[in-house]
Amino acid sequence: MILYNLFPLLAGPFTQWGAHLTRAQAMGFDWVFINPIQRLGASGSLYSIADYFSFNPVLVDAASAAPPEEQVRQMLGQAHATGLKVMIDLVINHSAIDAPLTRAHPEWFVRERDGRIANASCQHAQKKVVWKDLAQFDHRHTRDPEGLYRYCRQVVEYLITLGFDGFRCDAAYQLPNRFWHRLLHEIKAKHPHTCFVAETLGCTPDQTKETARAGFNFVFNSSKYWNFHDWWLITQYNLIRETAPSISFPESHDTPRLCEELNGNLDGVKQRYLFSALFSAGVMMPMGFEYAFRKPLDVVRTTPADWEHTGIDLCSYIAKVNEIKKRHPVFHEESPTNILPCSNPNILLMWKGAAQHREEALLILNKDPWHHQEFYTDHFRHFIQAGAPLRDVSPEYPLDYIAEPFRYALRPGQGIVLVTARAE
Repeated sequence: MILYNLFPLLAGPFTQWGAHLTRAQAMGFDWVFINPIQRLGASGSLYSIADYFSFNPVLVDAASAAPPEEQVRQMLGQAHATGLKVMIDLVINHSAIDAPLTRAHPEWFVRERDGRIANASCQHAQKKVVWKDLAQFDHRHTRDPEGLYRYCRQVVEYLITLGFDGFRCDAAYQLPNRFWHRLLHEIKAKHPHTCFVAETLGCTPDQTKETARAGFNFVFNSSKYWNFHDWWLITQYNLIRETAPSISFPESHDTPRLCEELNGNLDGVKQRYLFSALFSAGVMMPMGFEYAFRKPLDVVRTTPADWEHTGIDLCSYIAKVNEIKKRHPVFHEESPTNILPCSNPNILLMWKGAAQHREEALLILNKDPWHHQEFYTDHFRHFIQAGAPLRDVSPEYPLDYIAEPFRYALRPGQGIVLVTARAE
């Protein structure tokens, strides 16, 4: 899964999405992920949905003769015509606090001790974060579990009839596994190619693994937050990888823009995309990353006027990285992965060996996006099991010949991608 996050508030009305879809396909993405597009509550947050069966007016083209639902169908038809599949956020952990559902079905919501509907919340950095504009669905203790379940399934079925191919399940870990197991089983029995991805950010590895067991096709991993040194990421990866494949991302709508974090260092931006794309089976990149945007995506305030004219274009580089990922099976799966010792602590040496294929890969990555760093080895047999020659498939500066001993001064943030194959 090579996933482009088209952010609705930045893209504008559905009728204007064609150019973004075409660009995503040209960069080698095969899926598009769209944040919520439904009618919102008073807060105006994309994740505060008041009506699951109508659409956000700011995304509807008033000049179009087509009704809103048809505009969505036409947009999805454009995506499918270019070969893209499309997933949408499935927000059924909560609704808007002012949604009509809170009055029509008060029994579906968690209640505080004083009887008020409880707001949705989560734990972040050992603190409880509460969203006052959200009402928490009571999937665990409602006196009408079948009614709530059938409503959620109706939402999914409706989105599938519009043409959506999959769902990113927001706050998936907060819903009981029995709910997800039933929903995924019943939907896939009727629509077998539907993809479900669990949003598990902030979960412990055990929580992520337990959520994945409900039958999700993918989960998200935490490689974005890795410092290239500590062991926790590899530990988490190996704990979860046999349960479900995972998706990396260099930034998301919930994080600052990477280019802003790196103070405009494009070598660091390219370094992180290369690592994200090759680390796990899936990768996601939000709209604007390809142009080194620095304004964060905001689920309330972003508008098309926030489109930045940076003069920077990383589309070609991203396309080359995505092509490496597509072409080599070792990057299609949650391959056994290890970080190997290196004499230069500023070099990341990552080995991957496909379990379902014969490929092996070695990523030699300059952790330092500001300075050259030297890598040396007398022989690659220290790192690779295969006896076949290594091939350099790097997105930039590929070598025609891999000499041994091998000495190379990597440019700031540069990655060398070497692949080979084990004998049958």
